[in-house]
Amino acid sequence: MRKITIYLSLLLSLALIATACVSDSEETTTTTAATASPDTTQPDTPDTPDTTQPDTPDTTEGTIAPAGPVLIGSIHPLTGGLAGAGNRMDNGARMAVEEINAAGGIASLGGAPLELVSADSTGAAEVGQSEAERLIGDGVSAIIGTYQSAVTTLVAAIAERDGVPLVIDVAVADSILDQGYTNVFRIQPNATSMGASGAQFLSELAGDEIKTVAYLHDDTGFGVSVADAFEAAAADYGIEVTARIPYPPFEVTDLTTEMSQAAAVSPDVIVITGYYNDGLLAARAATDLEVDVKAVIGIAQGAFHTPQFVADFGASAELFFNSNYHFNASDPVVQGILERFEAAYGEPMDTEAMLSYQAIHVIADALERAGSSDPADVRAALAETNLADHFMAYPGPIAFDETGENISAQPVLMQVVDGAVQQVYPLDLRETDPVFPGTAWSNN
Repeated sequence: MRKITIYLSLLLSLALIATACVSDSEETTTTTAATASPDTTQPDTPDTPDTTQPDTPDTTEGTIAPAGPVLIGSIHPLTGGLAGAGNRMDNGARMAVEEINAAGGIASLGGAPLELVSADSTGAAEVGQSEAERLIGDGVSAIIGTYQSAVTTLVAAIAERDGVPLVIDVAVADSILDQGYTNVFRIQPNATSMGASGAQFLSELAGDEIKTVAYLHDDTGFGVSVADAFEAAAADYGIEVTARIPYPPFEVTDLTTEMSQAAAVSPDVIVITGYYNDGLLAARAATDLEVDVKAVIGIAQGAFHTPQFVADFGASAELFFNSNYHFNASDPVVQGILERFEAAYGEPMDTEAMLSYQAIHVIADALERAGSSDPADVRAALAETNLADHFMAYPGPIAFDETGENISAQPVLMQVVDGAVQQVYPLDLRETDPVFPGTAWSNN
C-alpha cells in the first residue's frame, strides 16, 4: 500500500511540472508579441495606441468660426496735443465695432464679434511703432490709424514686415505708399490729390481773381508734401506761390509772426495746411491782424472743416474755406451716424472720426468676403475691395489700386457759412453757394 501511495505522489508531481512549463511558454510568447516592432507594411492598423483627436475640427474644408472675437487694432494719439482728434477717431472706430456686433457680427465667421484693441501713439512715431508691434503680438487681424503721417510711416513698415494689413484712416503723405507695400491701404486722398485738388478748386472758384498765394504750413512730412503738391499744380493754373512759411505744429503757441510774414507779400489769398491746434492759432492770427486778402483757405487743414472749429472760434470762423476729405453730408445714412455719435459721446463727429468708422467697415467687409480672420486672408480680401455703400463724399466705390491707394478718394471744398461747415464744391455735392471774396472781418 505504501508503494502505491509513493507512486501516485510521483505521478502528481510530474503533472504539476508539465503544467508549469506550458504556462511559462504562453506568457513568454505573449510578451514577445506585445513588444515586437509594428509591421510597417500595414500603416492603417498600427499596434501602438490611436492618438488621433476625432473632436479636432477639420480646417481643410468649410469655414470655421474663430474661438473668440476678431481683434482689430486702433492706433491714434489718445494723449498729448492731438488727443481731441485721436479720441474722437477711436470713438468712431468703437461705435462701428459695437454696431456691427449688434447686427450679428461677421456672418461668414459664424457671427464672430469684433473687438477693438486701442493703442495710444501719444503723437510720437516711435511710440506708434512700438504699439503696432504690441498689437500684432496680441494677435490682431488688422490695424487702423494713425492720424499722423510720421507715425503712420513707421506703423506701415511694421505692418508690412509682419504681414498684418494696415488700413489708413487719416495720414496723407505720398511716401507712405511709395515703398511698394502690399499690406497697407489708404481710404483718404493722398498729398498729391489734396494739393492738386486744392489748386484746381481755387482756380475754378475764383478764376483770374487769384494769381498769388502765401502758404503757411506745418514743417512735418504731412505739411511739406501737401504744400509741394499744391505749388506744382498751382503753376498749371497760373497761380504763383510767392511765400512759403513753415512752422513746428506741436511746439508753436502763436502764429502772429508767421501770419504777418504771409501778409507782407500782399497775396490774393493765404493758404494754410496743418493740424487742429495750429489751425486755430492761424485763424486767430489772421483775424487779429485782419489780413488784407480775398480769402483764407485751408488745404488739408485739420480745423476749418470741423464742427469743433465753429464751436471754438464762434462768429470769427465765418467764411474760412477748407479743401479736405469729408463725409457725404447729403446722405441720410451719414446723418444718422452723426446723430448716434453725438448722442453716444457728447460731441459732434468730425470727418476724421468718420474715416475711422469707415475703416472698421472696410475691414468688416473684407472679413466677410475672406471667411477668415487670418491676416493674410484679410489682406487678400482688402486688395479686392469694391465697397459702394460707404459714407464718404467720393464719386465711386472704395477700391484700392496696386499701391493701396483708394482710386475714388477726393477732397471736397467746404466753407463756414451761416455758422455751419457746408460743402460748396464739386457742384454735385454743393450744399450752399460759396462766398468769395470774403473774410469774416471784411464782410462785417
